[in-house]
Amino acid sequence: MRINESGMRTRPMAPLVLHARRLVLRTMTENDYEGWLEVRQRCHEWLVKWEPRPAEAPHLPEDRRSFVGRCAIRERERQLGTGVGFGIYVGGRFAGEITLSSIQRGPVQSGYIGYWIDEALAGHGYVPEAVVTLMQYAFDAIELHRVEVNIIPRNTPSQRVMEKLGLRMEGIAERYIQIDGAWEDHTRYAMTAEEWADRAPQLVASWLLPTS
Repeated sequence: MRINESGMRTRPMAPLVLHARRLVLRTMTENDYEGWLEVRQRCHEWLVKWEPRPAEAPHLPEDRRSFVGRCAIRERERQLGTGVGFGIYVGGRFAGEITLSSIQRGPVQSGYIGYWIDEALAGHGYVPEAVVTLMQYAFDAIELHRVEVNIIPRNTPSQRVMEKLGLRMEGIAERYIQIDGAWEDHTRYAMTAEEWADRAPQLVASWLLPTS
């Protein structure tokens, strides 16, 4: 049980699970810590150079308490409808994370997708599969109007994900986000609900439906 802001006891929400062709997206709990930590430590150099972090801030803490705290924050965001974060699981094994963050309602109806993957699994199409799964959730389940992905131009693996999916490139946001302590330009990619309605059959068939 949990205590909400009014002082009333509430039950935790059930895990949210999205199934794709070869992977599963699932909201994370403390039980995922060991799998998450193994990937984080093994892929440390692969990951930290792309992570949002002010110059004066430490790298992402990897202790259990900090992990559990982040899971609680994401669960609170899911309850408020402002974001949702998933672990990516391949063959039941933790493989990375993907988030739909900064969800805005009212006249905006938008959100941002971010992701990372185990270095050992990069280049096998798992990230575009996860992105299409999350876009399907964003547009069909919670009815957003726009989803955006921002990528450092020199991050060629993530650029290839956008090329594979054919998301519309909107331009360069100069010195947009601090990445590993330095202000970095970002290429902005987006898809709207109208584009999704037109392209969903092809994207779902290519990335989510079982192959014959």
